[in-house]
Amino acid sequence: MTAEVSKPGGWTSEEVITPEVKKICLEVKSDIEKKAGATFETYIPLSFGTQIVSGKNHLVKVYVGVNQCVHAMITQALPCNGGELTVTGVQYPKTASEPLIPFGH
Repeated sequence: MTAEVSKPGGWTSEEVITPEVKKICLEVKSDIEKKAGATFETYIPLSFGTQIVSGKNHLVKVYVGVNQCVHAMITQALPCNGGELTVTGVQYPKTASEPLIPFGH
């Protein structure tokens, strides 16, 4: 089932991680750790929301151990612009039960 976006530029509802977004999370793990100021032995992407802009913004919840999560904002450039991934913001620590809420960069 594909998440619906309420308006152009709006965020999808939070959904279970997909293989594509899991791969993105793994690619930027070191950047997320740097912004969080921590090293994560446990690192399990759980859920995400997406915003379509000129590229995509992914807001991802990653489980990092003992009821702690990190919320990360990841920008993905359009393929024609190289598809580069950039971690633009991190909120840490978060609990596993806290919902993903878009935040400023």
